[in-house]
Amino acid sequence: MFARNARTLLAPSARLFSTSTARQTKVTVLGAGGGIGQPLSLLLKLDPLVSNLSLYDIRGAPGVAADVSHVDTPSEVNGYAMENLDAALEDTKVVVIPAGVPRKPGMTRDDLFNTNASIVRDLAAAVGRVAPTAHILVISNPVNSTVPIVAATLEKAGVFDPKRVFGVTTLDVVRASRFLASVSGSTPSECDVPVVGGHSGPTIVPLLSQVSKGKGLQGETYDQLVHRIQFGGDEVVKAKDGAGSATLSMAYAGAKFTNSLLRGLNGEKGVITPTFVKNPLFADKGIDFFSSPVELGVNGVEKIHPIGPLSAEEEKLLEACLPELKKNIEKGKAFVA
Repeated sequence: MFARNARTLLAPSARLFSTSTARQTKVTVLGAGGGIGQPLSLLLKLDPLVSNLSLYDIRGAPGVAADVSHVDTPSEVNGYAMENLDAALEDTKVVVIPAGVPRKPGMTRDDLFNTNASIVRDLAAAVGRVAPTAHILVISNPVNSTVPIVAATLEKAGVFDPKRVFGVTTLDVVRASRFLASVSGSTPSECDVPVVGGHSGPTIVPLLSQVSKGKGLQGETYDQLVHRIQFGGDEVVKAKDGAGSATLSMAYAGAKFTNSLLRGLNGEKGVITPTFVKNPLFADKGIDFFSSPVELGVNGVEKIHPIGPLSAEEEKLLEACLPELKKNIEKGKAFVA
């Protein structure tokens, strides 16, 4: 009886993780002991495309690894303490970086910059040295700045490949899907909203007009929904009252994007999701990183799709996004220069 019930409880993971491809991969989580890193590590342990899970942090990773390793899925789990970063990265195919400090009430993602920028730079340098062909998934905020930091750090080391560096903006997509479903009285699976731009406040541009359930929204309903998608993180920070930020939903979004990338790397066709990458769409405006729908494949980024037709409201959102995003990107680049 218990075994049957346990399988029922685990069934939702089938929606998160595709098992359509068989080849497996070593994945390393840098920052596995933190609020995002722990649930992210658990979710990755459930992913059938992960054969080896390598967990690293300056403290706590061996304990998280011991705990997660008891989960009855086939992947092997190893934990690494602060002095063993290189060992954690050896032969890894995918590196996920949630390391850094969380937001507290009153803080913006940009307030995190001074602390998290140096953490991400140093981790990127280690990846460039030990695993230069790994695909790097950046969760550490502010993503609009930390992704350019990773790119510039790898560039300095002579190993930057724009097809292999991703900012994880999936939480914005997850929120847009969930919140639109609530407003429209439908299910999230019917509300797959493309979210473009960046990953903070006004740089987050949900393209509600491109899905049937969002097309007719207007006025106060539309404005409130857009604001909630853009500032959903603040909602969680306030509700946690100083005890953290969006760790569980971010871990879910991080695991979801990791699985999408693994599916693409394993040769599955048609895996398309928004992600913040080196992107030509607005390069003529001096914005060389941008989140738009990206097709993932055996090389990482296979194709960057255009953002498609926009409503008048979305044109205004994009207009507000671009100068802020440019400033965030330049701040990241300047940190490494």
